[in-house]
Amino acid sequence: MCEVLTIANQKGGVGKTTTAVNLAAFLANEGKKVLVIDYDPQANATTSFGFRRNKIESDIYHVLTGSKKLSKIILKTDIPNLDLAPSNIGLAGIEKEFYSKNSIKGRELLLSKKIEEIKDQYDFIIIDSPPALGSLTVNALAAADSVIVPIQCEFFALEGLSQLLNTIKLLKDTINPRLAIKGFLPTMYSGQHNLSRQVFDELKEHFSKELFKNQNEFVIIPRSVKLAESPSFAQPIMVYDARSNGSVAYENLARAILQGA
Repeated sequence: MCEVLTIANQKGGVGKTTTAVNLAAFLANEGKKVLVIDYDPQANATTSFGFRRNKIESDIYHVLTGSKKLSKIILKTDIPNLDLAPSNIGLAGIEKEFYSKNSIKGRELLLSKKIEEIKDQYDFIIIDSPPALGSLTVNALAAADSVIVPIQCEFFALEGLSQLLNTIKLLKDTINPRLAIKGFLPTMYSGQHNLSRQVFDELKEHFSKELFKNQNEFVIIPRSVKLAESPSFAQPIMVYDARSNGSVAYENLARAILQGA
């Protein structure tokens, strides 16, 4: 059975793309067939795998507008078992297409219907959503079985989280009853900073059951220079520096997900 995971948080800079790319790489390294759908107009997941946006003829925008099938835009990455459905800045204009061509229900389920065409080819489909709670993120959540919420261990980390949780609940109650929270993922954690420890303690207090664990240890993504550098070399952290603390952390996240699958 394929599991569709959406990485979501309306705040920018919390590690959504970093999580999508590196989680996918480690799942693929465990022999799972994985597809990353870059659903963000910034297309950072696309460039993280070494693809130049201006060199790609067809992307997820063309799938949503009906000019291409999802299977026809999928690219092979350098990681065995790992494919990519690329994005481009043109995706930013899709909301106009949504409102002009589709009913409300049809618009919200559009990505879900496209995924159904290729779902049986993968063990995991990971959707990297944009930093907003607009139509694209709603579309990504409507297509998902579960959602991972990266939460930056810094000031205002929990601001807006209730809005995201309300959106998830609304979608679960209306158009996607299978949608569940897979877990909250603390990111950019620094054990040297009191604020990081305070945010993580607050997460443990309110969402202990929703935090990922591997071998009874909480999974925490550290603030890491190597993690920040790896996209510029078009390499997931497991390739760029397999021994770094960021690599160990994302391997732990993948193991936690596989254990809970």
